[in-house]
Amino acid sequence: MAIWPFAAYAQRSPMSVIGFLGPGSAKSDEYRATSFRQGLNEAGFVEGQNVTIEYRWAEDQYDRLPTLAADLVRRQVAVIVTTSTPAALAAQAATTTIPIVFESATDPVKLGLVASLNRPGGNVTGVTQSAAEVLPKRLQLLHEVLPTARVLALLVNPGDPQAEPQEREARTVVANLGLELQVLTAITERDFDIVFAKLAELRASGLVIGGSAFFTSRSDQLASLAIQHAVPAVYQSRLFVAAGGLMSYGSSITETHRLVGLYAGRILKGEKPSDLPVQQSAKVELIINLKTAKALGINMPNTLIGRADELIE
Repeated sequence: MAIWPFAAYAQRSPMSVIGFLGPGSAKSDEYRATSFRQGLNEAGFVEGQNVTIEYRWAEDQYDRLPTLAADLVRRQVAVIVTTSTPAALAAQAATTTIPIVFESATDPVKLGLVASLNRPGGNVTGVTQSAAEVLPKRLQLLHEVLPTARVLALLVNPGDPQAEPQEREARTVVANLGLELQVLTAITERDFDIVFAKLAELRASGLVIGGSAFFTSRSDQLASLAIQHAVPAVYQSRLFVAAGGLMSYGSSITETHRLVGLYAGRILKGEKPSDLPVQQSAKVELIINLKTAKALGINMPNTLIGRADELIE
């Protein structure tokens, strides 16, 4: 196999070092790290045995990501793994030589992370779950559950690059359904109480939570507030439904991070990021919490129950 520039990083130490750049905390994003390590294991690498992982957490302060990415570059890690769109952009800005494997819910071509999905080029590749594309489906599902509702709300994180395309997609869908959309924003935990208090004021019958790593890491809190305020809500993560939220519809986050782990392992073995096509997660799940539906006085349509991948009772 020909020697290529990226491989030099992996050859500097008998045990390769992976830089893991996360937007949340070790606690909130442990499920991401666990799934990543599972994929890494499948590729033949076990943390502490033949690979070391340097974790860097932004603690939901996205402005820290560039500094953390630069620190991993100075550490001369073999691969940088990122678990959100902001983290991927920070890593890309920090290095053009160290391989980067991202997990993102935003179109990586539009973001400029890669030249194309099939031929990424450069030092970046990864897995995309296309959150903006499934957000309209979440609105349609909520409309199916609440057929008499005239006003729905959308929650986005304005600090996340996904916010604008998600809002644009949502407005198009709601207009086609003949409904009104109220867009609310949250960038810190303190904003959540304000958002849920305002839903009643806006006469919104249901809430769609836009995709964001920050929201995913706070799934329990969002579900608790939805229950407390008796708000039918739908999100992309199963964690939200397991914590008491009404529904989730989206890519399996555990699956996308497992795929990231596999790619990181392949790069450690000598493959180039430019030769690894960006993978698009095909596994989309609909999960419904029937206990929550009953508490909210919602009669779930049998057609919807029949389409569910999982029912929580």
